[in-house]
Amino acid sequence: MRFNQKNVLGLSSIILFQLCLSSCSKEKAVDEDIYIPRPVTSTSSKFINKIYEYQPAPGQFINESLGSPDGAQKIIGDVKNTSLVSLGAFGGFIVFGFDHSILNNEGNDLAIYGNPLGPIQQWSEPGIVQVSQDKNGNGLPDDEWYELAGSEHSSVSTIKNYEITYYNPKATANVTWKDNQGKTGSVDVNRFHNHNYYPLFAENQDSVKFKGTLLKSTWGTIGSIFVNSAFEWGYTDSYSTGDDYATKRYNSFDLSNAIDKNGKAISLNAVDFIKVYTGQNEKGNTLLGEISTEVGGAADLNIK
Repeated sequence: MRFNQKNVLGLSSIILFQLCLSSCSKEKAVDEDIYIPRPVTSTSSKFINKIYEYQPAPGQFINESLGSPDGAQKIIGDVKNTSLVSLGAFGGFIVFGFDHSILNNEGNDLAIYGNPLGPIQQWSEPGIVQVSQDKNGNGLPDDEWYELAGSEHSSVSTIKNYEITYYNPKATANVTWKDNQGKTGSVDVNRFHNHNYYPLFAENQDSVKFKGTLLKSTWGTIGSIFVNSAFEWGYTDSYSTGDDYATKRYNSFDLSNAIDKNGKAISLNAVDFIKVYTGQNEKGNTLLGEISTEVGGAADLNIK
């Protein structure tokens, strides 16, 4: 091909066009990876505005109003313990969000309400909290989850990657389970809640499996009183001294405590979704029932 001024100018235009395509493509790819928090506006609420998922494990309140999809909707808004939803035994969970992203500011960022009792009863049902960002921008909690590490994170009694499967008895009978530690057991029916404890609204009516971090049991007695003791901090529905639950009447959480599935600290500037699940596997007894975390609402502590 013979090059003249016209050829050179034409070739230059093609090269510039290709470079622009390449540059624009790369810029778009980078933009897709950038997480942009949803802003707080003048109409933003500090309380929950949406329940994304409710999947309880078997429990005494499950299939009653306290353990139903309709019951889960009642913790939306400024409820502050006037409504509660039960998560059932270990692994049962609820996922909720706000009308904005919760920013990771100085100090605690999130409050979650429960119904623990302090001395003398000392009745806590600790729930583990996870958070997620809407990185793919689809408005759904389908991105990676990060656990908010609490006081038991490094304890030798804490079991990571715990799995448990519950089996539907399809009757008013104890719900049996087996876990990945080679153990078996049951969630036992009591006379106060005499019905099938397996969630009858679960997608799978034969069995349901949950995975997560298992906290040690704190079940026991003080004199003649049955108790389930609180952990120091970092768990919901726990009468924790580190959270100053006695004064605040909620458990507080700092997004700076986020860790990934390998236990590595993760820096999050904000989050969009919150997940709470029951962290103990304790059947209790037929008087008080199993240990099952209750959630009574949540609030963004950055909004006064």
